[in-house]
Amino acid sequence: MFFKVKTSEEVHEILKGFAPVGAESIFIGDALNRILSEEIVAEEDLPSFRRTTMDGYALRAGDTFGASENLPAFLELAGEVTMGQIPTDIVTPGKAVRISTGGMLPEGADAVVMIEYCHSLDEKTIEVSRTVSPLENVVMPGDDFKKGVVIFEKGATLRPQDIGILAGLGIQSIAVYKRPKVAIISTGDEIIPIDQHPKPGQVRDINSYTLSAFCGQAGAIPVNLGLCKDNFSDLREIVAGALSTCDTVWISGGSSVGVRDMTLKVLESFDHAQLLVHGIAISPGKPAIISRIGGKAVFGLPGHVASAMVVAEIFLNPFLSRLAGVLNASGDPHCYLQAELTRNIESAGGRDDYIRVKLAKRDGRIFAEPIFGKSGLISTLVEAHGLLKIDRNTEGLYKGQPVEVMLFKPFQ
Repeated sequence: MFFKVKTSEEVHEILKGFAPVGAESIFIGDALNRILSEEIVAEEDLPSFRRTTMDGYALRAGDTFGASENLPAFLELAGEVTMGQIPTDIVTPGKAVRISTGGMLPEGADAVVMIEYCHSLDEKTIEVSRTVSPLENVVMPGDDFKKGVVIFEKGATLRPQDIGILAGLGIQSIAVYKRPKVAIISTGDEIIPIDQHPKPGQVRDINSYTLSAFCGQAGAIPVNLGLCKDNFSDLREIVAGALSTCDTVWISGGSSVGVRDMTLKVLESFDHAQLLVHGIAISPGKPAIISRIGGKAVFGLPGHVASAMVVAEIFLNPFLSRLAGVLNASGDPHCYLQAELTRNIESAGGRDDYIRVKLAKRDGRIFAEPIFGKSGLISTLVEAHGLLKIDRNTEGLYKGQPVEVMLFKPFQ
């Protein structure tokens, strides 16, 4: 029988007890989606000089006051700014300097008029048909980031634009959390490699590949340790090796109550092993095990793929985020979409039911259609766009009721 059965909330609280993995220094070109292990502070102003955001003419804004198409301002062309160079021309009253986007404003200029509002009368004279304000079309030093400000907090996940600002500040390497290494073991006498043809009573190994892909999608590094028969010594040896090289161990199969289920016995055989969870009040996925061995979390996942994937989505997703150092990783990392339920759903009390649903859009409304099937069927996951939770204190949901669907990644 199951013991230490926990609610979803209790399991999430337990998983908060595991700390992020260590840090490493990497080149920013490899930093997309990596998570900072320390804050980043700007060591200089960005930009470091006054620059224009438009092609046009650098001038004194006061020389354009009152200018219009009917009454343009006439200015003397005093030169041109060379890109990447410090301007040598000085803008004095009544003069202007030609400048291209990104160029450095010359001394004396305080604005740039767009080229569309200018007309050359001759080689030395332009007319300006629009008034510009001081600092118009100009970026000042520190307008992006000022020296000394915190650009990114510890725990931030880096996006393409974030890497761009690091490059702009000349930051070449940064400290990030290591990507968690996840050992994946698939157990069962009936499980065979995918390159073999199953005989009666045998099935190909689905869970190793499903869970490995799940880890990769979550930013972790899957370490597929292959298949293990229902043999105590063999499984213990593999787990021992996995604990020495990986940050967490996931064992698929062998977590249910039965004569041949070895996972619990193997985990309890390790010194100082602490059984945290044996059974979670959810469906599917109740026969899940969580143990702490040497400070590392070891998960015994149900052998049925739908059950294993529900446990992975609900608990292992935020757990991996926590190991990876994501800020507020104890929260819910999923995205939700509100939809209208297409039929009544009954639910047994005392457990959280997770129903696979398919989304459809009709007449501008989004509908959630339940997909029912046994936990051993992967087709229900393939067809589904997400999961619908029915709380353990609820007897069911009604057709037409607005519901929130937890979306699978990538969002479709």
